[in-house]
Amino acid sequence: MDAQEDVLLRNATVPACVLPPDLAGTDAAALLSMDIGVVAGRISSISPAGELDGSDGRSFDLDGGMVLSTLVDMHTHLDKGHIWPRRPNPDGTFLSALNAVGEDRLVSWTAGDVRARMEFGLRSAYVHGTSVIRTHIDSLPPQDEISWPVFVDLRDEWKDRIVLQGSCLFGIDRLIDHPGYLDSIADRVRAAEGVLGAVTYMVPGLDDHLDAIFKAAIERGLSLDFHVDETKDPESRTLKHIAEAAIRSGYDRKIVCGHCCSLARQQPDEIDATLDLVAKAGIGVVSLPMCNMYLQDREQGRTPRWRGVTLLHEMKARGIPVAVASDNTRDPFYAYGDLDLIEVYAQATRILQLDHPISDWISTVSYGAAEMLNVDAGRLTIGAAADLILFRARDWSELLSRPTGAREVLRSGRTVADALPDYRELDHLMTKSGAA
Repeated sequence: MDAQEDVLLRNATVPACVLPPDLAGTDAAALLSMDIGVVAGRISSISPAGELDGSDGRSFDLDGGMVLSTLVDMHTHLDKGHIWPRRPNPDGTFLSALNAVGEDRLVSWTAGDVRARMEFGLRSAYVHGTSVIRTHIDSLPPQDEISWPVFVDLRDEWKDRIVLQGSCLFGIDRLIDHPGYLDSIADRVRAAEGVLGAVTYMVPGLDDHLDAIFKAAIERGLSLDFHVDETKDPESRTLKHIAEAAIRSGYDRKIVCGHCCSLARQQPDEIDATLDLVAKAGIGVVSLPMCNMYLQDREQGRTPRWRGVTLLHEMKARGIPVAVASDNTRDPFYAYGDLDLIEVYAQATRILQLDHPISDWISTVSYGAAEMLNVDAGRLTIGAAADLILFRARDWSELLSRPTGAREVLRSGRTVADALPDYRELDHLMTKSGAA
């Protein structure tokens, strides 16, 4: 489709939950037959099928195909992406992933290397139909001086295609021996209009370190995004500590906590107490189901006993904002993936049982995730850019059974004609850290 022509998309199947309230009705799980008008690259009208006059432009019969807004990937690691060929994980465990990435970063993460791999990921996500991404950025010195300028350049270059946010990433234990680091990285993040983030562990002085992070964020007007309790150890309770710190500080901006795996291993009364605090603190939680199931409870020669994911159903029932996202892509933390949120949502539906009823769980990769990032995206809105994904699949069963099936991505009403980038484009980067 050409952005200069006015079109009518007839007989589209649209989830009620992504429609304007006056069209959505009361059943969030409903799939509604709609006509969608596009004028000058923007959604001009949305009405029940058969009610719009398409005489002023071209008409396309979608034959019941589903339509979604472009999607929101709120937890990724573009800077780690696609290093698997040169630095694989030898046994698939979390510790080996941590070590492998650390070794690769020291040897290979020049500005050119990071830029090439990040842009490869952005190109892939764009073709798949993603329009908003938050990426975590490894920020231990001296990598922060390399990767953050690359992020800023790419964010500006891609601003008309993908809204790109960046969150710093460092282990909270660094603050034990390097207390001055927090102000340094927080200043860098503020200068880049980013998000302050950290990986939390049950370290000595955890509450003091969290208080310092919240103070740094408040002073600079920064949102927060934590990697939390990515372990099967039920003694890992940093989610509770983060919620308590948020309440103590009076912090009033967006807080996201990712992973939160160990919560599912704790006793019911402890779970209830923690979730009460999370709800009170206004924290949103993003689950990373593909990566969590890949890493958690992994031992050589032993079948895993649990799926590794957090308690999204229980959180949603409490009104806690929830989402799912891609996380890692072809690196030691997850050997697969392509930043395709339809794949993520299909896998999340299986792993987290987001079905029967399917309800409005599509919000976890669309408007719900967008709200957690303080971005307006993920819904079909009159007057908004016609950033849409058109599927041949006619319902959730068809879409989730063939998540890689035919789709057409529109940006401002124009078909995205780009092909997925070829992995061969990265071959010249894959020999720098000892890979064969």
